[in-house]
Amino acid sequence: MFSSIITYDEMTGLTEVGFGTFLIVLIASLVIGFGISAVYMATHKKEGFAQSYALTLIMLPPIVAVLLMLIDTVAGGLALAGVFTLTRFRSIAADPKDVCYVFMAMASGVIVGKGYIVVALIFFLVMAIVMYVLNLLNYAAPKASDMTLKITVPEDLNYEHLFDSILNKYTTTWKLRRVKTTNFGSLFDCIYSIQMPDNVDQKKFLDELRTLNGNMTIQLTLFRYEDRIYEK
Repeated sequence: MFSSIITYDEMTGLTEVGFGTFLIVLIASLVIGFGISAVYMATHKKEGFAQSYALTLIMLPPIVAVLLMLIDTVAGGLALAGVFTLTRFRSIAADPKDVCYVFMAMASGVIVGKGYIVVALIFFLVMAIVMYVLNLLNYAAPKASDMTLKITVPEDLNYEHLFDSILNKYTTTWKLRRVKTTNFGSLFDCIYSIQMPDNVDQKKFLDELRTLNGNMTIQLTLFRYEDRIYEK
């Protein structure tokens, strides 16, 4: 049940892959790839997902599986598969959870490529159930959101400590990250990193800020993981 379907020549140590074995490995890896992609889409309904990423998760397992099946050493197959994967994903500022789906697809391809079809299916089912249940439970989700607050202040207004009392009232943590001049120096843009509880009335928060900055522009945006990467 847990044995490999791929045979090895005891004299040469090389793999012996028939057409039937090749089809089984290819179909099994594609099925698992579709499963991983489906789980990825199901767990990303709220934040959305990229079609290219979902398609990539389908193709990775068969690519890795075929490489490992046809290359006689595991190290050689992994090295070649890693080249394809890393050249695509090393420069992408992605959520760590999304990168884990890539490694899950690669691991499934490795297991199938060595001929352990049942092991690969069990591995996929366990991981899929765990990821789906954790998503349903909203496991480890913070009770506050990281956000970026940009407040425009006229040049004749001293912005230092001007908004401290309001920020202390509506946020759990905050920090002034950057101040820059705009409109030929007649305006200041004060940019804060804040952490705001989910139950805060954002309209009241912004209304109170507007009473202090002369009713000028205020921008409140969600601080994404990708923004943190690029900021560094």
